Formats: sequence, C-alpha cells, structure tokens
Amino acid sequence: MKVQNKVIIVTGGGSGMGRELVLHLLSKDARIVAIDINEAALQGTAELTGNKRNSLSTFVVDITNRNSIEKLLNDAITQYGQVDGIINNAGIIQPFVKVNELNYEIIERVMNINFYGTLYMIKTFLPHLLTRPEAHIVNVSSMGGFLPVPGQTIYGASKAAVKLLTEGLHSELAGTNVKVTVVFPGAVNTNITKNSGLNTPAQSAAENKSIKILSATKAAEIIIEGMENDRYRILVGKDANFMDRFYRLNPKAAAKLITDKMQALISK
Repeated sequence: MKVQNKVIIVTGGGSGMGRELVLHLLSKDARIVAIDINEAALQGTAELTGNKRNSLSTFVVDITNRNSIEKLLNDAITQYGQVDGIINNAGIIQPFVKVNELNYEIIERVMNINFYGTLYMIKTFLPHLLTRPEAHIVNVSSMGGFLPVPGQTIYGASKAAVKLLTEGLHSELAGTNVKVTVVFPGAVNTNITKNSGLNTPAQSAAENKSIKILSATKAAEIIIEGMENDRYRILVGKDANFMDRFYRLNPKAAAKLITDKMQALISK
C-alpha cells in the first residue's frame, strides 16, 4: 500500500523508531495519528514536523486499555474520516535478568504492552480497515522474537507472540484488501531502555561495543519501504538478516552465539 494521502496510526510515536516512522511517513505525504503514553514526547515529535504539522494529530493513549483504543478509533475517524493503516511499534524491554529473578508485575507489564497492546489495536481497527479500498497492518516484532536472548526471555516471548499473531493474521486476511507485515528489527538506536523504566547505561555501552547499531531513521525508511511493497516480513539491520539465516540453519549454534554475547549483561 502506497502511503501517500493515507491515514496511518503509529503507536509509540513520541520517540525512537516510532518518531522516525511518523516523520518519514509525513515526508511521503501521509496523514498521521501518532499515539504515545508520554504527552511531552508526542509534543517533541510534533515540533519536528515543520510544514507537515497540519498532517499530524497526536493522542495520549495507553495501548493496554481497550477503552482508550476504542476511543482512539472514534477520534481518528472524527479527525480524518478514515484510517487506512496501523503500525504497531510501541514496546518495552525487561530488566536484563533471568526469568527466575523477574517478578510477575514486570512480566505482565511486558506482555500487556508488547502483545496485548498490539492485539487490542488490531481487534479495534480491523473491522474498519476491512471497509477501506486498501489497508495495511504492520506489527513490529524483534530479532528476539525468533531467536532466544538470555536476560530478555519474557520480552522475546512477547515478541514471538506478535510474530505468530501477525503471520496468522496474514493467512486469515489473504484475499482481502488488508495487507499484513511483520517487522524484525535488530539493534536499532532508540531509547527503549529509558522508556521501559530501566537505567542501565553500563549495559547499553556493553551492547554497543559488540553490536553495530542501526539509526532509527534508517530503520524507519526500511520499514516504510517494505510496507509500501507489501512485504510479508521485514528484517531491519545486518544483524537481523544474518541471525535470521543462521538461526534457521543451526538454531542451537545461533542461540549459543547470542548467549555468549549476552553474558556480560546478565552475569552477576
């Protein structure tokens, strides 16, 4: 689906990759509804839009609250008269600890935002999207959604759920006007650690030494290019592309490689 003149909702649009998705879509003459739980972050995105400001609407929304998402649908249609696409980008990571050390509150928060937030958006907007001449759903999973990452096991489980939800939805909507795409970013330069309520500068530094980080701007370009070409899956970054091939060839060896790289982050 070409995004020009389309109305697209982007979750997590206040910062990081979500902000860059908003700005890139606006540059291609789409009309955007950016949502985030952080009002100040949304304002920061709006301030970067220049002469495209009138093509952007922002709403403070908690995607884990179904009532808030249902209100968003009504607000978006009131504002623009239609919605043609949704990009489920919002997500958080967990503390860099093993499952045995995670409390249920953190586990539920990760699953509620990453999986249920995505599901609520789909369930709320899909009936409307099916009425459009063409529409698109893009769900952001993660490299951790197909490859085990010690210290991020619950995060990975939530993103694996997003992966299979998206792939199942693609099969269910085959032959309809709604296209479906799943995205697997590798290491992208965003502030997801801060947005997840974590303060781990030493951990982030350790990651950056061993992994080449892709800019959020480039990641957004890759995602929108894939969306416009109706890609089934989008791998973002050389690391995601490499690990996708490696994991399919030798899952155990690929898992060990990631485990070795993660030791400095989760060892005590």
